[in-house]
Amino acid sequence: EKGWRCKEESADYVWVLDPIDGTKSFITGKPVFGTLIALLKKGKPILGIIDQPVLRERWIGISGRITTLNGQEVATRACTELSRAYLYTTSPHLFSGDANEAFARVRDKVKVPLYGCDCYAYALLASGYVDLVVESGLRPYDFLALIPVIEGAGGVITDWKGNHLHWEASSTSRAT
Repeated sequence: EKGWRCKEESADYVWVLDPIDGTKSFITGKPVFGTLIALLKKGKPILGIIDQPVLRERWIGISGRITTLNGQEVATRACTELSRAYLYTTSPHLFSGDANEAFARVRDKVKVPLYGCDCYAYALLASGYVDLVVESGLRPYDFLALIPVIEGAGGVITDWKGNHLHWEASSTSRAT
């Protein structure tokens, strides 16, 4: 998966698209891929869309509003203990070095670790079906659309150190 940056990235409004998030799933017929669309205003995501065409599901997150799935409000579920959490990651093989060790520590403490949902894992998080998504190696086009969706559903999305994600960020993220 390769992305590119437009010359207009410093404009007040910038669209960021990932037309097929989950390219490997798409190629192999696994229906968990989706399209990610973000609108940034002065570098901050104000609109995020996760579109899952196979199931005809669309999550829309708008800054300051509650996230919707096909027009119905959704929310993350409250999970206060890692030992009761359901965790998703695209693949444990995407982690290396310190990130692999950190992921293993989290994975070993959750109730159920699950693998292989690409952007759909974040949609399930926004809808309250899973409690935690942990990833590594993400690029801005992979996560910018997720920010308004997760935050509008009552969740939090950061890097491993708790920093907010932004246009220049990449690498390891987590969402709860």
